Amino acid sequence: MDNDISCTLPLPITWEECRLRGWTHLDILLVTGDAYIDHPSFGVALIGRLLESHGFRVAILPQPRFDSAVDFKNFPTPRLFCGITAGNLDSIVANYTGNGKVRNTDAYSPDGNPWRGKERTKTERRRPDRANLIYTSLARSTFRNIPIILGGIEASLRRFVHYDFKQEKLRSSFLTDAKADLVVYGMAEKAIVEIARRCAQNKSLSGISGTCQRITDNDLQEHFPGQFPNLEIKSSQKFLVLPSWEKIQAEPRHFLEAETEIDKHSRANSPRIILQRQQTHWVVQHPAPRPLLPVELDTLYSLPYTRHPHPVKQQIPAYRMIKDSVTIVRGCSGNCSFCAITRHQGPAIISRSKESIYKECKRISQMDDFKGTISDLGGPTANLYGTHCAIGSCKKRDCLYPKPCPNLKIDEDLFLDLLDDISTIDGIKKLFISSGLRMELLLRTPRLLKRILQSHTPGSLKIAPEHTDDELLCLMHKEPHTLLKKFVAECRRIGKMIGKKNIEFTPYVITAHPGSTPKHTEKLVQDMRKLGLQIRKAQDFTPTPGTLSTAMYVTGLKPGSKQPLTVPRKQSDRLQQRRILEKSLHRKNVGSQKFRSRRKK
Repeated sequence: MDNDISCTLPLPITWEECRLRGWTHLDILLVTGDAYIDHPSFGVALIGRLLESHGFRVAILPQPRFDSAVDFKNFPTPRLFCGITAGNLDSIVANYTGNGKVRNTDAYSPDGNPWRGKERTKTERRRPDRANLIYTSLARSTFRNIPIILGGIEASLRRFVHYDFKQEKLRSSFLTDAKADLVVYGMAEKAIVEIARRCAQNKSLSGISGTCQRITDNDLQEHFPGQFPNLEIKSSQKFLVLPSWEKIQAEPRHFLEAETEIDKHSRANSPRIILQRQQTHWVVQHPAPRPLLPVELDTLYSLPYTRHPHPVKQQIPAYRMIKDSVTIVRGCSGNCSFCAITRHQGPAIISRSKESIYKECKRISQMDDFKGTISDLGGPTANLYGTHCAIGSCKKRDCLYPKPCPNLKIDEDLFLDLLDDISTIDGIKKLFISSGLRMELLLRTPRLLKRILQSHTPGSLKIAPEHTDDELLCLMHKEPHTLLKKFVAECRRIGKMIGKKNIEFTPYVITAHPGSTPKHTEKLVQDMRKLGLQIRKAQDFTPTPGTLSTAMYVTGLKPGSKQPLTVPRKQSDRLQQRRILEKSLHRKNVGSQKFRSRRKK
């Protein structure tokens, strides 16, 4: 189908804007809990532009009211489907702190204000709790007989039984709770295009790679004939059967078992179909699609994003932070227990070509509002750029723990050449790497480390030791404390060599992780003091969906051995550990300075 959209425009956010383009119908409506920013760092913009490039007429409904369907009714029924996402963050993470306190700011809303007006009531918030469920209900009541497709990080990480830290309970899959047609999990590009094509051809949406379906016992027999005689459903070479909702509810230890199996399955890129019983239905996860090739990732980032909010005058904190940043790599093979990036983006590392990154940086340098600084060349982990596996891959895909795998190949010259190329672009005065950096890889790339310290560090070097106690670091799936000691010493040695006597570090740490006690926190403070490091950014562990640390938090058990763990669940226990850090901060004579809160995305 031909697309008559002017590619210099953002995607329309009202039916009036659609009609100004001469549209008489709408193919796809994408609903998001974020303000709309036409920038590739925001998932709904990326998916919208991709669908547009395939000829579909796409509109975006950002932050609709959720106390009525009035904003949905402003659009005609889409011809193909309605796609729904909570936004770049899980809505509960966006709306509440790890201790369940209502957040007074929202980086993805205009002016950082989570409320529409002066009244601070639930219905006046811009983003509802568990946004996928609310938006699906409103879409169903407005648009009859069209598929409702859930995607984004909230739906992806809540596709099976999961823990909701605000409600302090386990919940069933959002697919079954919302009664949506599909959940697209992980990075959605291949799946969403296939869904649009099948809808356009009136074909079944069953069996699409990268999606989850909700089916009955009868449907299960029909989809997989002869596989489950008498509904005796067990794991096999073709199927991975997780503990059911009922089994987990009866014995929460099975929640850790389920999360561990999902983690292994995801890292192995297993072709097995996952099944989990949810009350009267089954959630069926079809295998993930092949990760994008570098050329496909290049194409995705070459789409005609305006790189501005729409409307342009909106002041959105998240936009200000990333407007002049460039994503150079996707995926993370770190597998940190508390982080969902590996499960959502995948363990496979996909790097964009130098040519693609150069073109994007050159385009940024020519924009009217560019001030001369590329704020970040990065991704989940910036210095995984250009890395690859010498043997192609393995089922474990644990490339960095407890030390870098010998099959992990690092292309130091590629990253250095990239920095050289971008630095030559007219109008670019400063080029920073602000994303996280893996210390163990920097120690193996001394020329890159020297270059970053010399020219590409925005004030201080951001590192993520997370803790200094080896027992806790093991639970977190992080390297032993000796790594931090070696790294700090090497940076200071290089600093003296290049004339920077005082290398500044911003270490990220986590308190109240499962297994943590006040004694562990006191050790953290003492170890950091010995290294001359000041803790500026700390995070109380938040049990978000889709991580092994959350399963430890819920069950009080260690993965593998299933030995009991001390878990600081009470707010008073968590606050006790935070106060130990605050006390150490005051000892540094910084009085009124406070920790800046840190949030994993």
